[in-house]
Amino acid sequence: MPTIEDYRFGRIVIDGKAYSRDVIVYPDRVDPSWWRKEGHRLDPEDLPEVLREPPEVLIVGQGNPGLMAVPPQTRARFEQAGIEVIAEPTAQAWQTYNRLRQEKRVVAALHLTC
Repeated sequence: MPTIEDYRFGRIVIDGKAYSRDVIVYPDRVDPSWWRKEGHRLDPEDLPEVLREPPEVLIVGQGNPGLMAVPPQTRARFEQAGIEVIAEPTAQAWQTYNRLRQEKRVVAALHLTC
């Protein structure tokens, strides 16, 4: 399970490697090429693998000030699949991920900038 070591606007360090693009942290790997069809809005289609292999918890880092929206219908779609959704500014989301990853199967989708 990857460990997030640090986050600052536009940069995150996971297991000693720095990333400057949005990432999805899966239980066994990091996907550094994540992007959404609408940059500041999360849709279920933006996370197809999460729906195929549901974790217990999906943590959404909404960017430094929390501007990336998680619409009610998106939240509902993940919850219908049995996934608890936690959406918060990325500065808090990475810490929530580190805390929960010891207890549950967690995926984190983290927007690094706005």
